[in-house]
Amino acid sequence: MSRKNKKAPWDEEEEIIWVSKSEMKRDMDALQKIGEELVELTPNALSKMPLDDDMMTAIKDAQRFNKEARRRQLQYIGKQMRFIDIEPIQAALDKLRNKHSQHTVALKKLELKRDKLIENGDSMINAILVDHPDADRQHLRQLVRTATKEKAQEKPGKAYREIFQYLKSLYLED
Repeated sequence: MSRKNKKAPWDEEEEIIWVSKSEMKRDMDALQKIGEELVELTPNALSKMPLDDDMMTAIKDAQRFNKEARRRQLQYIGKQMRFIDIEPIQAALDKLRNKHSQHTVALKKLELKRDKLIENGDSMINAILVDHPDADRQHLRQLVRTATKEKAQEKPGKAYREIFQYLKSLYLED
């Protein structure tokens, strides 16, 4: 029988991507590490993750288990993660990890706003009142005047800190 009429599977137009066994193991280890991160989350943070009910149950079980049972459950979670879309979970974990950095940046912006408020006075107070009409103009003016006097007399900045706390309550409590 002649083989000329038959095509071999690798002769087709599709490009076959060969993945090494080591690369597959690395991918599985990465999924298992994500699963371990999920297991370490608090119940409140875990509720914000885009997980289906089966995965949520497996993670809660792993949180209850100890030693060998936990290790086996983590492997099971890693295996189940191969069959779900990992992108939304990874994005939610990145956002959760980055939360502290975002908070720090927000506090730095408030410090800059406080410094501008002390330098510019009424014009900056008006800008703050545009953002937050419920802010107390009189209280802000008084704090700015007191902070300016403290700075001129080289006293400790009590009003300086109070302005920061007031701005923090306005901007970060939203």
